Amino acid sequence: MDPETALELVKQGATLLLLDVPQYTLVGIDTQMFTVGPAFKGIKMIPPGPHFVYYSSSSKDGKQFSPIVGFFVDAAPSEVIVRKWNQQEERLVKVPEDEVSWDMKTLDKTRQVILEAGPRKSEERFCQAVKSLEFDRYLGPYNLSQYGEWKRLSSYLTKTIIKRIEPIGGEITVACESEMDKNSPKTSIERALDAQLGTGKFSASTSVDRSKKRGCYYTTIPRVIKRRGMEGKELTSLNLDKTELLESVLIKDYGGSEDLLLGELQFAYIAFLMGQSLEAFFQWKSLVSLLLSCIEAFIKVIFYQLKYGLQKDRKESNGAGIAVSSLLDESWFSADSFLHRLCKDFFLLVQDATVVDGDLLTWTRKLKELLENILGWEFQQNSAVDGIYFEEDDEFAPVVEMLDESSFNGVPAA
Repeated sequence: MDPETALELVKQGATLLLLDVPQYTLVGIDTQMFTVGPAFKGIKMIPPGPHFVYYSSSSKDGKQFSPIVGFFVDAAPSEVIVRKWNQQEERLVKVPEDEVSWDMKTLDKTRQVILEAGPRKSEERFCQAVKSLEFDRYLGPYNLSQYGEWKRLSSYLTKTIIKRIEPIGGEITVACESEMDKNSPKTSIERALDAQLGTGKFSASTSVDRSKKRGCYYTTIPRVIKRRGMEGKELTSLNLDKTELLESVLIKDYGGSEDLLLGELQFAYIAFLMGQSLEAFFQWKSLVSLLLSCIEAFIKVIFYQLKYGLQKDRKESNGAGIAVSSLLDESWFSADSFLHRLCKDFFLLVQDATVVDGDLLTWTRKLKELLENILGWEFQQNSAVDGIYFEEDDEFAPVVEMLDESSFNGVPAA
């Protein structure tokens, strides 16, 4: 890249200024993740739009890491987003208005002019310094070669969706979710994932005040349709093809906007894969289960999510050589996962449909080939039921018999 082009990207792109982040801390933005060096002060040349920033504090030797903490930002052109490391809490916080704490040993003395420029807020001073290229040598460039992949993963994500779903304070972390999801039904694979995300990969050094934390404001998705007086065969059919439920959820919770639903699907996927949020995984699972239980589903978004997430051996071009999906266990790719069963049903629904949209058929074929080629899954079943086995505790198993009177306490479909 020639100097003129690079300078233009620096000026037009957003900057994420991360002050006082300890060495060896893992820091990521979107699909990029790396280890912090001694001179690191942030990331420059960030394309405008939504992004996900996440990090994990490290022990002094760089061998143990605390649970990942992440937050979404919606960057405007040339915007400077400032965060400062709080050593006591081991997390990034906004800079107090009356605080300026540059390390003058690493900056030229001429920069002290910025500190003496008057009673402006600290963040404004930092922003001016960034735009004057005072921090430029300490900022790592956003890897634009990976931006196309991020755009496909976040194509429906907007500032409105982020504000609607993000928790109070904006921070998303699995460290605050164990109690929240304690009573959620899980398969054996999901229980293993819960244990892995909660303890297996992290140090126990970070304490969390759960009383001050809040979960994301995800939309509640009914897992089954319950209707009083409906015969077993009709109820089973209604739960196998949940198009009617999807239409009801779209109208009630998303104002009829498919884009809002897709945005929440992408929010949950990103918070799960990059932010390692178990709460986000269950929301993504609920939405995927609903969409893959409908004849008219949103295959294109799911295809790009799986294409990225199933690249088990990918290594990003960063100093740490860390893959975003490397924190996931092999059980995620198991053939007895909920995704395998749902895809098997969905492919049969598309195959048996009287009329199928051309784009839907094309993306369905792409998804089927992706799962067969990467995971070796087989979908050669002549029946939507034959050959499919469900665990007793899988809440997404088909409804096959009438519910008794005492069972009608769920959320009915409209």
